[in-house]
Amino acid sequence: MLATLKSQLHFVQAVRAVNTDGVEPLAAIRDETTAGRAEMTIGLTQLQAALDAEDKVGKHQRPRRRAVVKDNQEESWDPLGTAGWTEGRYVVVKTGARPHQC
Repeated sequence: MLATLKSQLHFVQAVRAVNTDGVEPLAAIRDETTAGRAEMTIGLTQLQAALDAEDKVGKHQRPRRRAVVKDNQEESWDPLGTAGWTEGRYVVVKTGARPHQC
């Protein structure tokens, strides 16, 4: 623990030794120029493709992403395909204890 503290203090001393004359202090560690803000801004045009791939479902019209279609075939990933033990559409996790039967 003392070695870690010593290396951290050494780092702080090295940073403090850097000549910062004429350098304006940072308000944050990100580009706050107008060009930097414009580059980081996400607008509706960037999101439109993702929004077009959603359907509104249910009483509250919650968005749901459509299945990915590649070469006119829907996504065929089986989330339970690699599960060791399933009960219907649920994955069962085995522990040291026996599963409780209802």
